[in-house]
Amino acid sequence: MASKRKRRASPTPKGLAAGELLKRNTLPGNESSAWGWVGTEVLDASQITTEHRMMTCGLSRRSRHPFCPNKYASVDRKRASCRQEPTANGELEDDVIVISDDELPQCSKKLCKNNPNCLNYLGQEKWEDKDKAREAFLKVSKIGEDPLLDARDPDIPVGLKVWFRDLAFRNGVYQCQPPQHSNNKFEDSPIFQLQVTFAALQESTQNVFNPTKLVESLKLRTTEQQDAQEFSKLFMSHLDAEFKKQSLPTLKSLIADQFEGKQVYGTICDKCQNRSERPSDFLEIEINFENNANLEDRIAAMLQPETLSGDNQYLCARCDSLQDATRYTELRQLPPVLHFSLLRFVYDISSMERKKSKNTIVFPTTLNMDQFLGSAAARKAAASDKSVNRNIYELQGVLLHKGASAYHGHYEAQVFDSTNKAWFQFDDETVTKIKTLGDKRSSAKEVVNIEDEDEEAPKGRKLRLKSARKKLRVDSDDDDGVVEVSSPTNSNANGAQTDDSREISSKDAYMLVYTRKTSSIDCKADGDSSKHAKQDIPTPPPRVLNMINSFNAAHDEACEAHAKKLKEVKARFDELRRKVMDIYRAWNVSNINEDSVLVSQQALEAWMLRHLVKPSQDKSLETAATSQEFPAPQTAVMSDILCQHNYLDPTKGINMKRISQVAYERIIDMSFIFSPLLYSDQVCEDCVKDNFDERLYHIEHPQIVVQFDEVNNIEENSGGYWISKPWLKGLAVEVAAFQNLLVILDWRLAKPKMHTSSQPDPQPDASDFCGHVKCEHGELALNTTSRRRISIKAYHILQNLFPSWHTLSVDAEACAICDALIHISKGDKREIRKRAEDEKAKLKHMHDNALTGGTLDLENVPCAIVPAQFIRSWKHWLARPADALRPEMVDNSSFLCEHGMLLFDPNSPGDLNTSITMIKRSDWDVLEDLYSGGPLIALEKRIVEDRLENLFESKYVHDIPTCADCRHQRKLNYDTTEITVRILRSQDPDPTPSTYLERGESSLQRPSENGQRPSAMKYGSRMTGATRQSTRIRQVKEKGGRRRLTISKQSTVKDMKVMLQGDLSIPTVYQRLFYRGLELEDNTVTAASLGILADDFLDLREEAEDDGTLSDSDTTHAKKKRREEGMGFGGTLLIGSSQPGSRSSTEATEMEVDHDAVYPDATKACPACTYANLLEATACDICDTSFN
Repeated sequence: MASKRKRRASPTPKGLAAGELLKRNTLPGNESSAWGWVGTEVLDASQITTEHRMMTCGLSRRSRHPFCPNKYASVDRKRASCRQEPTANGELEDDVIVISDDELPQCSKKLCKNNPNCLNYLGQEKWEDKDKAREAFLKVSKIGEDPLLDARDPDIPVGLKVWFRDLAFRNGVYQCQPPQHSNNKFEDSPIFQLQVTFAALQESTQNVFNPTKLVESLKLRTTEQQDAQEFSKLFMSHLDAEFKKQSLPTLKSLIADQFEGKQVYGTICDKCQNRSERPSDFLEIEINFENNANLEDRIAAMLQPETLSGDNQYLCARCDSLQDATRYTELRQLPPVLHFSLLRFVYDISSMERKKSKNTIVFPTTLNMDQFLGSAAARKAAASDKSVNRNIYELQGVLLHKGASAYHGHYEAQVFDSTNKAWFQFDDETVTKIKTLGDKRSSAKEVVNIEDEDEEAPKGRKLRLKSARKKLRVDSDDDDGVVEVSSPTNSNANGAQTDDSREISSKDAYMLVYTRKTSSIDCKADGDSSKHAKQDIPTPPPRVLNMINSFNAAHDEACEAHAKKLKEVKARFDELRRKVMDIYRAWNVSNINEDSVLVSQQALEAWMLRHLVKPSQDKSLETAATSQEFPAPQTAVMSDILCQHNYLDPTKGINMKRISQVAYERIIDMSFIFSPLLYSDQVCEDCVKDNFDERLYHIEHPQIVVQFDEVNNIEENSGGYWISKPWLKGLAVEVAAFQNLLVILDWRLAKPKMHTSSQPDPQPDASDFCGHVKCEHGELALNTTSRRRISIKAYHILQNLFPSWHTLSVDAEACAICDALIHISKGDKREIRKRAEDEKAKLKHMHDNALTGGTLDLENVPCAIVPAQFIRSWKHWLARPADALRPEMVDNSSFLCEHGMLLFDPNSPGDLNTSITMIKRSDWDVLEDLYSGGPLIALEKRIVEDRLENLFESKYVHDIPTCADCRHQRKLNYDTTEITVRILRSQDPDPTPSTYLERGESSLQRPSENGQRPSAMKYGSRMTGATRQSTRIRQVKEKGGRRRLTISKQSTVKDMKVMLQGDLSIPTVYQRLFYRGLELEDNTVTAASLGILADDFLDLREEAEDDGTLSDSDTTHAKKKRREEGMGFGGTLLIGSSQPGSRSSTEATEMEVDHDAVYPDATKACPACTYANLLEATACDICDTSFN
């Protein structure tokens, strides 16, 4: 126990005397700071020593950074370092208060952030936890997924929905043999691949099997989602055709015996009671239903008779006339496995698309089909006699479709497993055990992940060779689409349902599977049927079984190879962890005298985590090529602590760490190299000197400014000197307004903005400030606002700082030359203004109308062409004659080609663009006297007769002809240009090459071939008849019928449409663009490839919007574009096996219908029952009436 000692007396308070200034060099502890020696110990760069350079990085003896003890040192070393303190006599240990002045310094991640001597927070905790470190190491080692996790759990069922669970059907598939004298390989047939799939589900030791070969054999497209009901029908039809090719009689009728029922369509004449019946087979019963419908009610409704009367009378063969009749449907025979197809996907005639119905249907777990079998009398008797139970069916499977659309969604299934006596949810790779059918998924349940990738396994996981991984999870789905609506379920201890029937409500169920209690696959029959089912599990064919055994053997070999590799990797990890921990537990340096090396903290952390994280993409880490598997030599370029001279940067001391020489060499032995090798005395001398000069400036400059302010008190009648006011005081707005100089130029600031690191401050007479005091003649400038006066003593202080600077005293006179020039320039300005007024008066019409569009009064008036740029420059000079430059000449040479002809066509609206201006010929004559240039390009707008058409039109007449070739080449040679887009009205026809008009608005109308004059094509109107217009359409109408777009040669059609969308608010999908009468359908073509000329024209038509809100009428609706239905199962092997002409009612309903088309001869109506038969039918499909 430590002995007590007296508390030391508090030191006497010490502080500054009254009026004493606090000096920077007197701050306690400043002598040990990184740069505390600047301006105190060292006043010149030549005085800097190695000790000073080491202090900049905290590596000196004088630095305040402590050598923190290693928190991860071995326990034995910690105990050896502990000192045994003596206990005080007669005192308890808890009563002793120890006050020590040599307590160990505090060490934390925050406090030691900048300490190069602390090595405690570099990622060592990643290695301390052995389990987490091993797990991270295994991920980096890339040994692959453990195949043992794919082993099957015998308690979890497998299967393709309900087909695999049907033992009779499975046995029939196994018994199929290859046909004799067959040229096709049996291994490529769907039957053989189905055998392989069933055998893999039955005998494989893995919990997942990919039926790729089965899908390929059926030629299915895996990139498209298809209807599961349709697939079931077609696949069953294909299997039935294949089974009928077999020699065994039981196989020939397997589909019919197991899944096929019989029904009858009949008609009874109400007059003579003549009965006509047509038997039919079915694989499933289709159920139409509305919301909250009951399955039993819908079956009964399906069997209700239909009365044929009025226009729908029946042609009775006995009566030989149309008579009222009754049509009925009867179920005559039911299969052991009964499928109900719920018609959840319906065809909407109004939208011409398939839609999914979200109506709820209620169905029982136990269904008595006796009440629906036979004639109406038999059904009535069975309903009243409760003892009849020959056709009691129990629910075995529910197929669900999750999703709101008929074109996309997700399929799931709930299947009852007879072996486990429980219900299971099949959701892709996840199989979930459900306690009772109809329950929502509980928050905790047993789940098997068939395909599990990169998931953390919970603690206590047990891996078995033939059992899959189990875990407890919280499922995000809160609704299965199946909800129990009746009383709670009665179930036995095994979770199996009892004889009590329940009702299940579902809004996603689209197929129900029931099995008859007396069926061989019944999972709950009386006696030992369960035991019998287990004993009669069929055996796969030898060839298929050998294939599955080879799969199992390959899986077992993969498990053994992975286990061996895992063992080797774990051994390598244990050895690596020992080496790493031995290094970082003994790499600390206790004092500055120990041999040490300077490394980067980033590089040290990279070495620490090198084996626990994925390889970094950091360029500072270079990995060399090696033939060894692991590890590869790695070099860390420590650029984060190096300066430009490749030495320790004095400003990056916070990134440095000091480790022992021994630890450094052991790290090198582990193939990790720090580049370059650096020691604590290798701080860059040049960088320290540059930083010293800068820091010394910030110490001395405020002192000089204080001295300057003290002596710059100017008294009246005292001498002084002139100095630049912006240089001294800093007028940010004034300086920035003139010459884009520094924003603030204030030498008197403690940290002047004019100061540049490692550069001397600009002198008061520098190039940016010399005009503030002296003029260009070296005398005092006339501008007095840009200079101020300083005292003589202040001038001498600045003179010592800037020896080459000389200025003028306050007694200097203003420059006489500059003063005389001011008076001369005033007279010149008056003369220039008078000249501008005279030209404006002479050319008043040109001044008022040129560039303003006022050319209406120029018809039948001789005119001339001048460049528009000349007019702009001339008007600018007239507005500011004293400041702007007067144009020198009128140059029209740019309008003429090398042949001396015009490069533009005055009669083409696109050619008279913004670069050309027309003026009166009289104004041109005045311009020729005032300005040099030319030549004259004269033209006149007149009414000219077209003798071929016998019409009159207004055209420009000009003496100089237009060069067509040069004009075309000029219009092609542009970087950017403006084009005009003409907006077509609803009544305007689509432009064609024959009707295309290059002119924007032509008054010339040509007669058509039949002699009639067509209406002129006009552009710009947006009238839409009596239809109420949307806001966007009204805005377009208000803006007018033309738009100007700026494009380049690289602009695409899509770019133009996007620009029009921004200007006119017309979506791109509703835009149709035409160029020279051709529609631009390809949005990727450019203006250059289309040959669009400068100032060219495009035509725009807006398609009608598919929005009923734009019309006030409820009867007129625009046609909505139909959704593409896709190919379905077309092109697959399943279509070839389906019977032509046999369509279900669903397929007939979902056929494409075009209401605008008429098909008078597409069908043949039966004269007896009025059923619409196919044209090639020889007898009615319903009543068998012959068409002969």
